[in-house]
Amino acid sequence: MSVVELDAFDLPDWVGEGAVAWATEEGLGGHLVRGSLTGPSDQALPCDLLAVDQAYPAPVLDEELRTRVHQTWSHGQVLLLTREGRATVATPGTSYTADRVLEAFTRVARAVGADPGRWSVRLGLN
Repeated sequence: MSVVELDAFDLPDWVGEGAVAWATEEGLGGHLVRGSLTGPSDQALPCDLLAVDQAYPAPVLDEELRTRVHQTWSHGQVLLLTREGRATVATPGTSYTADRVLEAFTRVARAVGADPGRWSVRLGLN
């Protein structure tokens, strides 16, 4: 599987310009949460969450990239990736809580120069 770092400024301009919402496709189960970002004019961008410390049945990232995720997070930032052609927010951990999701997207908003107060998150229930 191809995974590469994604520069926040390579995301579409609308992600940093107005109200943005991220919503799950299903819920918070597991280390990979599929979702999408939507903008004010129905723009959409597939965007997933990936908890990088999941190691069974196989590690989700190589050790070098996993270490970068931890380093970036410890500095109050977030590492963005392209995984399977989808924008992906990589965070430490093995799963997600609502608080961790909110923290991750607060950091994404800041990474693109947006006001986190204009971003929202909608979580689905499984």
